[in-house]
Amino acid sequence: MTIIHISAECYPVAKVGGLADVVGALPKYLNNSNVSSQVIMPFYNNTFTQEHVFTTIYSNQISLGNTLVDFNVLTLKENPLDFDVFFIDVPDLLFKNYVYSSDDTERFLAFQIAILDWMLTWGKHPDIIHCHDHHTGLIPFMLQESYKYEAFRKIPNILTIHNAQYQGWFPHLKVGLIPPFDFNHVGLLDWGGSINPLAAAIKCAWHITTVSPSYMEELKLAANGLESLLSAESAKCSGILNGIDTDVWNPETDHYIIENYNIKTVNAGAEANKKYLCDTFNLDAEKPLFAFIGRLVDEKGSDLFPDVFQIALEKNNLNILLLGSGNSFVEEALKNLKNDYIGTYNAFIGYDEKLSHIMYAGADFLLMPSRVEPCGLNQMYALRYGTIPIVRSIGGLKDTVVDISKENGFGICHENVTVLEITNAINRGITLYKNQTEYKRIRNNIMEIDHSWHVSAKEYIKLYNSIN
Repeated sequence: MTIIHISAECYPVAKVGGLADVVGALPKYLNNSNVSSQVIMPFYNNTFTQEHVFTTIYSNQISLGNTLVDFNVLTLKENPLDFDVFFIDVPDLLFKNYVYSSDDTERFLAFQIAILDWMLTWGKHPDIIHCHDHHTGLIPFMLQESYKYEAFRKIPNILTIHNAQYQGWFPHLKVGLIPPFDFNHVGLLDWGGSINPLAAAIKCAWHITTVSPSYMEELKLAANGLESLLSAESAKCSGILNGIDTDVWNPETDHYIIENYNIKTVNAGAEANKKYLCDTFNLDAEKPLFAFIGRLVDEKGSDLFPDVFQIALEKNNLNILLLGSGNSFVEEALKNLKNDYIGTYNAFIGYDEKLSHIMYAGADFLLMPSRVEPCGLNQMYALRYGTIPIVRSIGGLKDTVVDISKENGFGICHENVTVLEITNAINRGITLYKNQTEYKRIRNNIMEIDHSWHVSAKEYIKLYNSIN
């Protein structure tokens, strides 16, 4: 069985969020299970492409409405990944130093058309086409409706929704950019008066998955306008929990962290990483260290952090370290806090892959008070490294973290995203930390939880077999 994954992101080539981690790991684990899996993604002008050598294997032009656009298909001359990656190079549109922008309609439509035009030249078709998020959402529609791609009608295709908040809307005035189709079926593209690639994919794909079972159920109640559509299409929908790449995220071998460790040596290893963080960011290693790693956006609950942190830090019995960027007002407020709480609080505004690994290894608790969390990978990374997650019970967080008040519980959960509930959850963490015997028992236990892609890949293989 041959699976083609189509995505705007793929770690380590181009990463904005969790989409990249999924597409950078699932194909690898499918290949390990004897399911041939490949990735097709855009060719960006970024660090990865600048540091590697590529070979052009195909060149042609696509029609984007009345405009002819050049494109190339590239492969890595020496592939460091565990799966084949094909890069769609549209020099005028995709070869940028960013992944997403304000002109994404033309960029990602060209990407999708170029893929399908190139596939027309293949001698053998894939068994499954697996699309990821709205950037690839018009592929199921074009496979089903565009005259040009009639040869692909019988190829099963899947859409995975990583985040339904983003849907790729664009006006009907641009419908002519899509390869010709029976205009009687133009309604498949529409949702709410706009062309909606995510909605079109939900209507046309053979099967829809989300990145956790709970997120699938939540989308039927709140999906940024797609609730009724997902409820209507629920017979072909399922949730499969993401996994993590346990080769990359392994405290015993992680080359980013200060001292490697396993369950037997976690006390010394975690302490060494915590000491590095505290020395680097002027924090007190004797106090519990609470960390946040992620985007400073409302979805993550980070708009409440200035107030939450100020209340928590007034008691001065904890450290807080933040790594992230996003909303400029939140960034500024979090930077200003550094002047008021020297020695107990610090923030790195931006992103640093090495620092994120050290924080997973050295923090005592990870904060994830998300308003929306389709799956969440950070809590799984934290568990793998023995860092106790403090989460809002929603989406994948609800599926992966059990509160310490329950039998076999190992995390701290709260129900709502409010200053009071997040602050109370932090206080529960401080109380747990004071009981070092219980804290260390939980830390050892969570390192044994298996959230690897081995488990998730088996579920995808079952799905592929069911529709192939």
